Formats: sequence, C-alpha cells, structure tokens
Amino acid sequence: MSPDGYFESHPRAVSAKRSDRMRSVLSALHDQNTVSLASLAEDLGVSAATLRRDLADLDEQGLLVRTHGGARALDSHSEIPVRLRDTQFREAKQRIARRAVEMIPSGPYAVAISGGTTTAEVARALGNRTELTIVTNSLTTALECAARPQLKVIITGGVVRLSSFEAVGSLSENTFKAINVGTAILGTDGITASGGVTTHDDTEARTNNAMVASAQRVIVVADGSKVGRVTLAKMADLSQISDLVTDSNADPAELQRIADAGVQVHVVDLTGTRPSRARQAKAASPDA
Repeated sequence: MSPDGYFESHPRAVSAKRSDRMRSVLSALHDQNTVSLASLAEDLGVSAATLRRDLADLDEQGLLVRTHGGARALDSHSEIPVRLRDTQFREAKQRIARRAVEMIPSGPYAVAISGGTTTAEVARALGNRTELTIVTNSLTTALECAARPQLKVIITGGVVRLSSFEAVGSLSENTFKAINVGTAILGTDGITASGGVTTHDDTEARTNNAMVASAQRVIVVADGSKVGRVTLAKMADLSQISDLVTDSNADPAELQRIADAGVQVHVVDLTGTRPSRARQAKAASPDA
C-alpha cells in the first residue's frame, strides 16, 4: 500500500480535495446504504464525470459497489477506512485527546491504547510526558509514540486490518492477557447506554475486550457523532468503563443515560471554553 492508504497499483494520486469527496461518498453510503450520482454531484458541487472516476476507484478498492446511476454499500456494517476518517471532526478529537491525557497520572505508569483516529490524537497529545509505557495494537499509535524516546512502546502481534491499521486476533489478545496496565484508552465506532461500546469488526472487538480486561481504569474517547450509535460487535459493557471523554456535539440525552449507568462523563466544549464535566454518577476507579 502507498503511504496514504491506497494500493500501490492505483494509478492516480489522491488529493486532499478528492479524499474529502471520497470520505463524503462513504459517509453517505454508511447512512443511506445507496447513493445516486445526481444527488452526489449536487451535494458535492462537482461534475458527474468526476464522481464516476471517484466511484470507480472506490469500487476497485472494494469499498463500495457501483450501480447504474450511483453506488451501494458493501453491507450494512461497512466502515470508512482510517485514512479517510483521519480528518473528520479533527478539532473535536484533538480536544478530547488533550483531556484524556490530563487524566493519565504522572510518573512511571502503563497505558494501553487501542486503534482509531481519536486514540491516534491521544498518542500525539502525549507530547513531553515521560516514564510511560505504552502498550498498543495500533501501528499508527506505535509509530507516534516510538518517535518520542522518553516513552517505552510495546506493540502486540497479530493480523493487521488494512482498514484500521490495527493488529487483531489471538496473538494480540494474548499480549493483552499477559500484562496489567493502569489505564486503557479505548476508541470506538459507537457507544450507548443500552448497547455498550461497539465496533464494526468482531475480531477487533475481541482484541479490544482483552485490552479492557487488562486495565484498572478504562477511558473511552469518542467524538460526539459516535454517541448514540450502535455498530456490529460489542467491545465492552458500560460496567467495564470508568470514563467517557466526548465533545459538546454529543446527544445530551444519551450522555445522561450513560452517566446514569455509572460512567463518569467528560464533555469538551468546542466553542473554545474550558472542558467541562457532565453529570458524575459515580467516582471513577482509582489508578494504581
């Protein structure tokens, strides 16, 4: 694969503008299952010929199925590749990440970090933190942390998922089962009071569940679009979660239900004010 996440055999480079279009197409398919060329051209302000090329490229990569006059999703649980998700809600993810890092104790400490675009921002936000051991199954997170010589990085084995750059499966699960960490930082595709913390892939869910079980405290980081959403596979019940860090675009009614279930909810304000804490139903478990 090329550095931007596309196959080397693909003949055309993908510009930032084109990447935005592709992400918009996949987001529309995620919500609607089918899209028409005419509606996409109107919504995105580009020609039908341009969109035909975009749809052809996405079809070649196995991300959608072209139809007469448009496209349809591969299945109801398809996910947007991490390289196309990376710029979505970036400001929210960065603020969420900074808040999560504030919750990590100083001094010698072990932290597990799952894959995902928000958790990658957590890795970047670690900045000058010292004496931390980072355990991760994410190639992106491992590279971010390895660039900081003051951090010790342990990466699990496993099979790499191309859509998320995460190592999953029994090798990864066994690594998490063999360690103990003070805090796990868990990314998610959806979180609700009734459905718990979920993701699109069942193998990823089992791997991340092993990470959750290794931690004394679990912090879920999720931008507001993930709150109230349920996807295919459960990674954790809310009873296993200490904290949720999200943003002020999250559904307040769902946040209240999550808080009522015993999760400490932290909401970062996207208007530029200081991060605030939503209702606290119970104190988070202390780190050791």
